[in-house]
Amino acid sequence: MDYKDLIVWQKSRILVLDVFEIINVLDEKKERILIDQLSRAVVSVPSNIAEGIGRQYKKETIQFLSISRASLNETETLIFLAGDKQLIDDQCFIRITSKIIECKKLIQGLINYYKNSNLR
Repeated sequence: MDYKDLIVWQKSRILVLDVFEIINVLDEKKERILIDQLSRAVVSVPSNIAEGIGRQYKKETIQFLSISRASLNETETLIFLAGDKQLIDDQCFIRITSKIIECKKLIQGLINYYKNSNLR
């Protein structure tokens, strides 16, 4: 399986680009910590999907997919904080969180696939 063919990897890359658009409009001096953490968290999502799919054993694959899911939770929390601080508008908040939720469902589906598979 090539990770680039996975819809969840493709959608998580789009999520990265969308989050980077938000980051680009934030005040770098005032929001440095949020920007740094958000950047790391969101980039970790497709990166860990790719790394997990490249692993030899399903246990390792599931571990990296779980890390990706956790990074989505972290990204979502940071987006909530940005919303709480009114750094993003409601429309942007809803758009990003809906993409996060979609990616979480897709990752969970992939985790379930590996858990239920006969792969070693």
